[in-house]
Amino acid sequence: MKATSGAGGHHWRFNRVGGFDQVRIDSSADIRHLPDLDQKLWAALSCPTTGVEFDAHTLALLDADQDGRIRVPEVLAAVAWMCRVLKDPADLLKGEATLPLAAINQDDAEGAALLSSARRILENLGKAGASAITREDTADTNQIFAETRFNGDGVVPASAAEDATTRQAVEDIIACLGAVTDRSGAPGIDQPRLERFFEEARTYVEWWTEADAAGILPLGEATAAAAQAYEAARAKIDDYFTRARLAGYDKRAVVPLNPAEADYSAIAGKELSSASAEVAALPLALIEADGALPLRQGLNPAWSGVLEAFASKVSQPLVGDLEALTEAQWQEIKNRFSDYTAWQGRKRGAAVEPLGIARVRELLGDGSAEAILMLIGRDKELEAAANAIDSVDRLVHYYSHHDTLLHNFVSLRDFYTPGKKAIFQAGTLYLDGRSCDLCVQVTDMAAHSTLAAFSRTYLAYCDCRRRHGEEKMTIAAAFTGGDADNLMVGRNGVFYDRQGRDWDATIVKLIDHPISVRQAFLSPYKRVARMVGEQIGKFAGARDKAVDEGAAKGIADVSAHAEAGKAPPAPPFDIAKFAGIFAAVGLAIGAIGTALASIVTGFMGLVWWQMPLALVGLVLVISGPSMLMAYVKLRQRNLGPLLDANGWAVNTLAKINIPFGATLTGTAALPSGAERSLRDPFAEKKRPWGVYGLLLLLAVLLAGAWQQGYLAHWWGKLSPQQPPQTEPAKPSDARG
Repeated sequence: MKATSGAGGHHWRFNRVGGFDQVRIDSSADIRHLPDLDQKLWAALSCPTTGVEFDAHTLALLDADQDGRIRVPEVLAAVAWMCRVLKDPADLLKGEATLPLAAINQDDAEGAALLSSARRILENLGKAGASAITREDTADTNQIFAETRFNGDGVVPASAAEDATTRQAVEDIIACLGAVTDRSGAPGIDQPRLERFFEEARTYVEWWTEADAAGILPLGEATAAAAQAYEAARAKIDDYFTRARLAGYDKRAVVPLNPAEADYSAIAGKELSSASAEVAALPLALIEADGALPLRQGLNPAWSGVLEAFASKVSQPLVGDLEALTEAQWQEIKNRFSDYTAWQGRKRGAAVEPLGIARVRELLGDGSAEAILMLIGRDKELEAAANAIDSVDRLVHYYSHHDTLLHNFVSLRDFYTPGKKAIFQAGTLYLDGRSCDLCVQVTDMAAHSTLAAFSRTYLAYCDCRRRHGEEKMTIAAAFTGGDADNLMVGRNGVFYDRQGRDWDATIVKLIDHPISVRQAFLSPYKRVARMVGEQIGKFAGARDKAVDEGAAKGIADVSAHAEAGKAPPAPPFDIAKFAGIFAAVGLAIGAIGTALASIVTGFMGLVWWQMPLALVGLVLVISGPSMLMAYVKLRQRNLGPLLDANGWAVNTLAKINIPFGATLTGTAALPSGAERSLRDPFAEKKRPWGVYGLLLLLAVLLAGAWQQGYLAHWWGKLSPQQPPQTEPAKPSDARG
């Protein structure tokens, strides 16, 4: 730990974690002086608002410019605001879901407004006298204002009116112009909508006054309904009288102008109704030379209803109750509606027309406009207090979540703290007997993997699905423990997100990097074993193919000789060939024996304490380079590229060293105190090949030692020394 004084003389403290200095933020002074901290010492400079395990509403509040990213100035702006409206900014470090009202700074003007608004919210929710407010209390503004007449948004619902006249006026305005949603969730109107309605009403009345003055309403207020009936029948009646005039012009036109028998035959086999298009296309009635249009009998059934409305609403009021309408009478009706049609083309105030001219004139004269405007004014008087509700919601969310943000943005404390998860950790992947805690969500696997490869971390990209594939996402999981022998594309596991939901996970891509030094130690031997196995497989395959080809050739030769009636000749015995084979085998065995003897000779020539050192040296020669490379790469593992590929701007070298990496991936282990039975009824029967191999190696070593004379030398030293024997003296010759 080290401390330093920055701008303003604040005494900063840092912890060396993850290979870099991380600032400690654990006091109100640290929070107040956060703007003075050099941005080069921040762990991150920006992060996305999606793909992180953090409250989405809080992120939306922080993202002032709504660009989908949280940046240093936005964090500092939030910190500065909270330092002003809270008595003690250190309360932010508690991360509590409940904001005590006593924590709000009443000495600040905005803080006092926040406190007043918080109390109003609690009162509206039936919690008057409560000492704290929660995120749930500020989440639903509809519930907050459900029982209030005024809420400061300048929108007045019909229920805000105290008298029936004003209430009906609000409902009429909503019916004509639509509603604005009040904070309580009810439909209402605001001042612009009120002004627009009464402007439309005034122009509509002026338009009607123009018609009254010019006398262009042949039926008064009933003219509108009559005009609709007139327009519905006009084109078809014109068609009838035109045909009648043609028939009067030339009697021969009567037959072709009426439906022909073939026309009826064409529709006779169909299921007809008065709405059938074929029937509607026929004339209104039978065509006669200069004939009148019958209004009651002999009408086309498809148009009988239209003509009935025309007779009752148009012809009867204007030209009397008639059995048939002459062309002259029809022309008179058209003249009466010509001025009306032109007047309709100059219509103004159409938005209020559904209410009718009588109701519009009533609304203009009963003082409804002034009454509604007064209600809107009373509502706006509470605008400042009501608007502070949004600020209360902001404060409650900041109070609950800002500690987490600071320790995942200014520093990466949560990532490097055992038992905690950083906001970029999406959950835990269980696969191949391991649990991987460093999992991040990925939106574009191809783009992500290009940059994430520089993290020097073994990554498995998995497609995750749940609810029969309806929900999908992709994650990148870091494997920092165990080995990669059984990790391959297509393997399945289970991913648990931060909410505890389980997802089916399938590996779709791997980025290969060392996982552990242990894996690197064994990798040369595994490669040799794999290579030997491949060579044996190739040799066995080649021999199997040769046998098949030989058998096929032999069968073909037998078949050929059988067809010729001769037995196939027996192949001659080539003794030279067999002698050569045995000589080659003997030479190979001799070469192997010589090589082994040389190795044994060199090994046995060592002093006893040098022998284990030689064995260790041999192991280091084989595994040392692989272990060294793995160790170097494991020390280079870096969180930065993994997060940068997701849109973060990581500002430091956040290392994932070997000890810390071991905590990010858990391997399967039996619980402490668990009992384990080694009796497996289905275990394969073991053969003592190991014993055989050990005995063979021992025999080779002994043979080499005997060949070099070491056994005789050692045996001479180990055997007890015998005293030299003297020959007994011969008896002297007595003669002489």
